[in-house]
Amino acid sequence: MESLYPASMMAGMTPLHETRLDQVLRRLKGSGARRVLDLGCGAGHLLYRLARERQFEAIVGLESCTHSLLLARNLLSGYLDDASQRLSLISSSYTEAQPSLCGYDAAAMVETIEHLKPGALSAAEQVVFGQMRPRVVYVTTPNREYNSLYGLSPGQLREADHEFEWDRDRFCLWSQGIARRNGYRVMMGGIGDHDPEFGQPTQTAFFIRQE
Repeated sequence: MESLYPASMMAGMTPLHETRLDQVLRRLKGSGARRVLDLGCGAGHLLYRLARERQFEAIVGLESCTHSLLLARNLLSGYLDDASQRLSLISSSYTEAQPSLCGYDAAAMVETIEHLKPGALSAAEQVVFGQMRPRVVYVTTPNREYNSLYGLSPGQLREADHEFEWDRDRFCLWSQGIARRNGYRVMMGGIGDHDPEFGQPTQTAFFIRQE
């Protein structure tokens, strides 16, 4: 069966990465969102999926890495050149104030928080949950407990540019703290093959703003 996605997008994508993006897309669609943010959008793989769905009327990707943003522009050129302007890219970080991005229905933060210096997590919380305040926020991050199943030694991270990787208890505490401080409730979950001891390779937090 021919892929819906261009070869440039599929190159280097693991089955877990594809499963993760498909799950995020389903969550965002299921939330009823029409205006969505991809915070730390990387090379634009989730944005490509979002742009194919007519449900989403306004789609914004935010990315601080110049190289990743260039890859995203190349992948999404057809949508960026569209007269409707429903898709846009911004070169910036979600640890910096973003007043123009307030009031969106939903935000995704896919495998991005682990790239932050631990000291920047509080700034990310203030901007995303305190200032932007989307109605729903879906966060994914690696589950450190699962790393041994990949043959990694204790303390070894999955990617060289990760600043940290949390176990499920640590991620749950962080997520519950954000929800409590900012008027959200949160549901914890996971993506990928489930191991009875170590859980799933990707862990998730789905935040819903309390009205």
